[in-house]
Amino acid sequence: MTEKEKKNPEQVIREIKRQTRRKFTSEEKIRIVLEGLKCEESIATICRREGINLNLYYRWSKSFLDAGKSN
Repeated sequence: MTEKEKKNPEQVIREIKRQTRRKFTSEEKIRIVLEGLKCEESIATICRREGINLNLYYRWSKSFLDAGKSN
């Protein structure tokens, strides 16, 4: 194995995360935010089920509400 073929563990982890990162469509984001606004389940439960971080949910929620204000 040459030096170029060797990768340190941090690079390997970064590549795996990049390959497994999930892309959400606009429709999925809106559905998740609206589900949270209904208050039928806790935000934490919704995020856990959807596999997203709470901060990401709140960022989407802020963008969604700000877009409504601008119209």
